[in-house]
Amino acid sequence: MNASTASLHRLEKHRVRQSFDRAAERYDDVAVLQREVGNRIMERLELIRIQPQTIFDVGSGTGVFSRALAKRYRDARVVALDLAPNMLKYARARTGVIGKWFGRQGYVCGDAEHLPIADASVDLIFSSLALQWCADLDRTFREFNRVLRPGGLLMFSTFGPDTLKELRHSWQVADANAGSAQVHVHDFIDMHDVGDALLRAGLAEPVMDVENFTLNYPDAYQLMRELKTLGAHNVARQRGHGLTGKTRLNDMVAAYETLRRDGTLPATYEVVYGHAWKGKFPDGSQQVPLDALGPRGGR
Repeated sequence: MNASTASLHRLEKHRVRQSFDRAAERYDDVAVLQREVGNRIMERLELIRIQPQTIFDVGSGTGVFSRALAKRYRDARVVALDLAPNMLKYARARTGVIGKWFGRQGYVCGDAEHLPIADASVDLIFSSLALQWCADLDRTFREFNRVLRPGGLLMFSTFGPDTLKELRHSWQVADANAGSAQVHVHDFIDMHDVGDALLRAGLAEPVMDVENFTLNYPDAYQLMRELKTLGAHNVARQRGHGLTGKTRLNDMVAAYETLRRDGTLPATYEVVYGHAWKGKFPDGSQQVPLDALGPRGGR
């Protein structure tokens, strides 16, 4: 099964846009994990000797890492691309004076699966925790390959299938009690399927690894409130479209309570990291800029 069909529950993209539009104002208040993961990608960039002229931050949100990239690569033009206009509004409001005066930061409202960008125009694509909102990962990676210049680099993170496994299990218990199954939690693609999708798209020498984070919550309601604040709604087409019944919700909460440890409820986030190069050159040869790699250090 390829990554285009690995998710059984296709996304409603307009709902993704609406969710993040509504979340923009308070997103930074609760995006602790998102900042941590983005910072870890920035650390990985320190191991790679690259001086990009044009950088695209795909799924830029409120622009935290667009600004960080502009600070690190001071001669580069950094473009924040997001599906949600309000996210870009907040990103633009936080752009520094230098970026505004000299035009080093740009903003594009667009879909990663249909990039409004010319072929071979980008040296570095940075994308942190956005790919899970793409309905067709194969198409997304083909778009990345299209817009990268030869020797260009893709650095990204996304969520793996163990993400929110406790919440998913608790809803399954509640659905079993109700005698009918619904889609309550977003599907996430396995690391190996992501790597296969990179190769199918023609990107060279993909490197993948995974890291698990556990966040703790006082109760299941707090977790769900935080997910709503982040804009991380269930946007699968196969989700239930009516109100969740009180009995089913109570059953989910009771099932989650069985997982309580040391006074809190755990929520697992499986984070998949990856990078790959645009390795196809005009003569059709494959070339990977290994000299761009700095000293490798274990994590």
